[in-house]
Amino acid sequence: MKSPWGPEEKAAWFKEQKIQRSYADEVLTKIEVLKSSFEVVNYGALSINPSHYPLCYIKTPNFDAKKPTILITGGVHGYETSGVHGALAFMKDEAKKFPQFNILCFPCISPWAYETINRWNNLAIDPNRSFHGNSPAEESAYFLRALEPYKANILAHFDLHETTDTDNTIFRPAKASRDGKEDEFSEIPDGFYVVGDTVRPAPEFQKAIIDAVRKVTHIAPPDEKGNIIGVPLEQEGVINYDKRKLHLCGGVTDAKYVTTTEVYPDSPKATPEICIKAQVAAVVGGVGIL
Repeated sequence: MKSPWGPEEKAAWFKEQKIQRSYADEVLTKIEVLKSSFEVVNYGALSINPSHYPLCYIKTPNFDAKKPTILITGGVHGYETSGVHGALAFMKDEAKKFPQFNILCFPCISPWAYETINRWNNLAIDPNRSFHGNSPAEESAYFLRALEPYKANILAHFDLHETTDTDNTIFRPAKASRDGKEDEFSEIPDGFYVVGDTVRPAPEFQKAIIDAVRKVTHIAPPDEKGNIIGVPLEQEGVINYDKRKLHLCGGVTDAKYVTTTEVYPDSPKATPEICIKAQVAAVVGGVGIL
């Protein structure tokens, strides 16, 4: 392998990235519509283009400190489309059905990556390995500051993601080049699965999510070794990571219930609509047993 990237290689990579869709048209317009029912808060803007990339979160009006809070995050990896639109769809269609909770939703944490259909931010940093103090990822740092006033009361955190074929065809090779070392290969699972937290596995909570989603789309089977993405299966459709150790978004709170959803948009059995519905079903199914 070659040496890890320096500033010149990262700059060259950045120049290759192209805007492929509109954050304003596809995300901000939907957030604007939600203002009639929810409070929308601007918590910063990306320095690459502040006027173009405002950062917004959505919360239930009349936030009640006596109620537990449900946290929903999407678009940590901007290319994982259904995470963004699943979060927005849940707020539009389902959030009001759970008045016993405060709902706090960050639908698109990485808007530049959303527009360029990217895993990394513009500095070739993965935000989902950067949720820690002094984070080098602006997206992660803004989120952590905005979340701080709410952290103590969060009961459950749903972090909405996708696992795509491009993980192996584009992003894994790019990561190997950037870091100067190869990643261990793992096949892309065909179907939905979730990643719980090793420290807070909550198996019944994860099962409720899987059971809700199977009504919408198929659940990913394990590979021949009994793994999903190289990790041993805990139960059908469930693996666990140590989220705090890896500085993942799912590790930023002390919530009792934590899950990372993973849909597979490249499956011949899937459509963009199915993927969004699966994300919504995951949140509804999880919240429903709390």
